[in-house]
Amino acid sequence: MVVKTNGDRQPFDRAKIVAGVAAAGKGRPVRIDQIELLAEEVEDEMRARPGDVTSTAVGHAVLERLRGLDEVVYLRFASVYKSFDAAADFQRELVLLEKLQSSPA
Repeated sequence: MVVKTNGDRQPFDRAKIVAGVAAAGKGRPVRIDQIELLAEEVEDEMRARPGDVTSTAVGHAVLERLRGLDEVVYLRFASVYKSFDAAADFQRELVLLEKLQSSPA
């Protein structure tokens, strides 16, 4: 089960991840098989955790994988997931993305 930020609980739905990432990736060189693999990896990670997971944990897991897939898709997904409402939000996320990309894995 996934616990939403408002406290509602819903079954995990991989299709929601696929749809969200596909929407963020529209017009980008990201294939559907890459998106489906990303969603599968996130689902596997969430199922390996004991008990319910939060929608925040799911979103972070998606963003973590998008960093290595496509930076533009990452920013588009982050803008919706993190509810950006100003250009400064994009700037902060770009700085974070650059910092994460340059740090050793």
